[in-house]
This record gives sequence, C-alpha cells and structure tokens, in this order.
Amino acid sequence: MRLVALGASLGILLIGNARADTDSLNDMLGPREIAVGEAMRGASTGATAVGMNPSGLPLNHELVFEGGYGYRASDSGSLISASACDSTNEMPGCFFYDYAGASPTGLDGMPTHSTTHVGGLALSRMLTPHIFIGSSVKYFHYDATGMTKADSGVNWDIGTTIRFSDVVSVGVAGYNIAGAESVEFPRAVGGGVLARPIPQLSASFDARWRLQDDKSARYGGGLEYFFSGQNGQNGYPIRAGVLHDNGLGATYISGGLGLASIKYGIDLTARRQIKGGDETLIIASMRFFGPRLGTPALDGTE
Repeated sequence: MRLVALGASLGILLIGNARADTDSLNDMLGPREIAVGEAMRGASTGATAVGMNPSGLPLNHELVFEGGYGYRASDSGSLISASACDSTNEMPGCFFYDYAGASPTGLDGMPTHSTTHVGGLALSRMLTPHIFIGSSVKYFHYDATGMTKADSGVNWDIGTTIRFSDVVSVGVAGYNIAGAESVEFPRAVGGGVLARPIPQLSASFDARWRLQDDKSARYGGGLEYFFSGQNGQNGYPIRAGVLHDNGLGATYISGGLGLASIKYGIDLTARRQIKGGDETLIIASMRFFGPRLGTPALDGTE
C-alpha cells in the first residue's frame, strides 16, 4: 500500500487548473494506457482493449472485472468506468460502461455541464496464432447545458493485431468508423507497435489521427517495467510516457504505479500538461481476476 500512497501524493501535488481536452476518444481510456502515453494499441488486453484496440483481447487468457475512477481538475471532470472481460473462450469479449461528467467554463464565462454515457460489447477472434481481429459496438448518449436535443446513437470500432513474435506486435484500430455521426464521437484511426526486449520491460509507440474536423494527430510512447515480488505471487509495474497533440499544441508527461497479484490488481496514474496549458488528470482502477491461464509473452502487460 505504500506504493499506492506514494502515487496518490504525487497526483495531488500535480493538480492544477486549465482548459480540458475532452472527447470520447480520450475519456474512455484507463490508467495503464494513459501512463505510457496512450501507446498500447500493439497489445491491448482486458479493459484496455475497449478504448484502444478490441482485437487484442485474445492475447491473454483470463476473466477480469474492472472498475475505475478519474478526476480532471481543469473542468471538475469525473470519469467512471466498469467492465467485465472474458478471454478464456474461443471468442473473447467485454461488456463495458463509461461515464464522463464535466463542468467547464463556457465561452461567455458562464459555467456549463455535460454528461456522456457509453455502453457496449467488444468481441474478438484469433484468425491464426499471429493475427487477431476485433470489433466493438457501443451506444452513446451525450447531453450538455444549452442543448435543445441530446445527442445519442450507435457506433462501431474495429481493429486488428499482428503478433510477429513474442518480442514485437503491431495493432491498428478505427474508431466510430460506422454508425451515428457526432462531434463528441469523431471518426479516427490509430496504430501502434509494442516491443518487449526482455520479459520485464516493454516499450510502445502509438499515433492516432482524426478523420474529420481538424484532422489532428495525437502521438506518444512510453515504457513499462515489471518488478516481481520476492514470493513470485505479486508484481509492481512502473510506467512512464509522453504524449503530444498537434491540434491542441499540447504536450503531456505521465507516470503510473501498480500492484498485481493472482486475485486482484491496482493501477494509479497521473498525467500533467507541460505545454499549451496545465491540465492534470488523475485516474485509478482496480481489477478482480477469475480463472487465469499463462501467457508468457505478455506477463506484466495485462
């Protein structure tokens, strides 16, 4: 628990006030992917696959329930997530729900409030031991102060992962590719590579491009090192990353700590904007595991 307390103290020190960078592409991400610069499309598993790349679900074999909460001081934003993922069968899948509520200051200086609800199902399939495909369908409902009519509809994400070896894998995903058109749920594509030179260390780099509006790019990368406990039953992942958004002219640094055991896992991440503003996000999650089967090439990535 000292590790969690240290991470919480770090997050509190970083809190500041700034304009929020908020949309569905960012608000559905969890602490693990945010900690490494939003760079896990090359090997997304469990709840990480929901927002990054649904095709990665078969990369491990486990039943996991996860809940998370994030706070963004710049717009008093609360990010809540819950998921249940099962990758122990022939067609791995996740049920998921995400909520984002924010109260930013409007252009006229008056406070506003917005809420977003997203729920859906992600499914994936292993075509060969090296090629995986996946898709997710989600229903969204967005409402904000001053809107005469709430925005809602159904959208689809698709993705593929190619695992060249136990060391290198590549992933590509499309977001909101088909379905309702919405400003809050823009169409976008992303891709990334993850390399594991040694079992304890992973390095990743990703990029994501919007296909409408400003067609901006968001790219980043990071490292994760997995320390094993003395008894071999527990592990402690340490993560760090950098992210840049050329549409916002913003650069962020991030860091995260974790605790992983046979039965549960805890992850805590803080991200700070160092260019183009001073936005800060703190996000944490807790996982509870059911049956888990060994996946040596992915131990520590979860």
